[in-house]
Amino acid sequence: MTRVPLPKGPCGEIIAHYASVRAEVIPSNMGTGTTVRWLVKDEDGARAFAMRLFELEPSARINPHRHPWEHEIFVLGGEGRVRVGSRWYDVGEGFFIFIPPNVEHEYVNTGATKLSFLCMIPLKPTAEDKEVKC
Repeated sequence: MTRVPLPKGPCGEIIAHYASVRAEVIPSNMGTGTTVRWLVKDEDGARAFAMRLFELEPSARINPHRHPWEHEIFVLGGEGRVRVGSRWYDVGEGFFIFIPPNVEHEYVNTGATKLSFLCMIPLKPTAEDKEVKC
């Protein structure tokens, strides 16, 4: 997922509007009706974390998956359901979510408008790659 480098300031800072980053459709095996914008990534000079913007159309979903890193999510708008392990949660604007490493999770837009959220992930795995059941 390469993109045009964003202009940097004299200290390496990047100040940009999210719309200047191309929205990429996630592959069909990962979900439906969903785009991601990699707002900040290693290619920008980030050393520890990436920041992504996900947008799910009404009824769209991100399929169940897990990975050996945590992530932090902040819901910007819309309504949805998030499954973490065996439990479902209703979320909307202003909610934040922490998903530990290796726990299966998925997302579904249950509203009539886009579900949008920021998702921060480390650039490298932070745990052994082994499934956690809960």
